[in-house]
Amino acid sequence: MRIPLAALLVFIALTAHAEPSRVAAARKARTPAVAALFKSAGVAWPPEQMYLRAFKHEKELEVWAGPKSGPLVKVKTYPFCYASGELGPKRRQGDLQVPEGFYTIDLFNPYSDYHLSMRVSYPNAADRFHSGRGVDPGGAIMVHGNCVSIGCIAIQDEPIEELYLMVLDTHAKTKRNVPIHLFPRRLDAGGLKALEQGRPATDPLVAFWRSLQPAYAHFEESRRVPVTSIEKKTGTYVVKPAR
Repeated sequence: MRIPLAALLVFIALTAHAEPSRVAAARKARTPAVAALFKSAGVAWPPEQMYLRAFKHEKELEVWAGPKSGPLVKVKTYPFCYASGELGPKRRQGDLQVPEGFYTIDLFNPYSDYHLSMRVSYPNAADRFHSGRGVDPGGAIMVHGNCVSIGCIAIQDEPIEELYLMVLDTHAKTKRNVPIHLFPRRLDAGGLKALEQGRPATDPLVAFWRSLQPAYAHFEESRRVPVTSIEKKTGTYVVKPAR
């Protein structure tokens, strides 16, 4: 049977852009819930801007979204179901640490061994600086399903389907990587004091955590994602208010 050329071209176009089966299944199952979350938050779906921030001590990952230049609104908080390591940044391959710092989601893996996964852009220049010359800082840090972790943030499979669609569709709309900031804990005055308790003021970890605190504070005050950069000579984070 001959297939009309026009129909064949449509078929090729559709199949060329067909989603992987896990993503297609997630979209069918979770799109109504995602749309409802954004409607309840009063934010257009997909949004013009999205921001993720995670807190290791509290074991929570927050999704914030909103207009391109305005304040963001919290859409949902997802609990970790597992995360390895302890408080403090990741510094080398095999240390089991979940990183701490300022990153983006820079890759989507719909064929992951852990259901669906999204890569955190670790290591950045600060991580490489502090890991030291000749030390492998590790990599392949993901936010994924299937509650196991070797330096990754794991959430349950149904929630990861929601989160994956949120980030994937925002990236498709904006053509920008979604920022994700990983904090040891909420860095209000009480949280910072708890981190510093029992540590000398000269402890490098104290200085590191203090360098993250302005980003937390700026967002708490404005609900806008701060601008972050890295001082090349010291590997220190520099944080400025959103433009």
